[in-house]
Amino acid sequence: MSAAAITAAALTAAEHSEDVEGIKLLLPASYDIFWSAVVLLLIAIPFFRFALPKLQAVLDERTERIEGGLAKAEQAQAEAAAALDEYHQQLAEARTEAARIREDARAEGGQIVADLRSKAQEEAGRITETAHRQIEAERQQAAVQLRTDVGSLATELASKIVGESLEDEARRSRVVDRFLDELEATSPAGTAGKGS
Repeated sequence: MSAAAITAAALTAAEHSEDVEGIKLLLPASYDIFWSAVVLLLIAIPFFRFALPKLQAVLDERTERIEGGLAKAEQAQAEAAAALDEYHQQLAEARTEAARIREDARAEGGQIVADLRSKAQEEAGRITETAHRQIEAERQQAAVQLRTDVGSLATELASKIVGESLEDEARRSRVVDRFLDELEATSPAGTAGKGS
């Protein structure tokens, strides 16, 4: 079809058309309304009988699923909130328990330190007492040994000076004691040593 043929067809159609005026311009012809109503009924009846109930059932099922999902979500949210509250409560209890355990441990540690100090002081006192006793025993032993040695030397010296024998035990003992007493009385260091 050429452009000339299309123009000719348009002119022919324009000659055969009627002039339509007013409201008739907006309203279709009655046969068009009738056949449109028949087609509408043929489509509407099966749609309302078969498709719409199924569609409504699907929509109802989806609504129930959505409402069920929302209910489950609300329940899960409530359970999560309860679990969170329980978690916070357990956490607070655990912190309280940890603080109590720390305080108990500090108190027990302080008690252990005090006990160990007490035991250490007792042990130090016992060791000191033992050392004092040992020192005293050694001092007395040294004093006895010194008396014996000094007595022997004094006896020998006195025998040589006096010219008589001091072999008699009682006499020798008296001479040694007297010599040591005089030595202690005259020596300020001996007095200080005796006092200490």
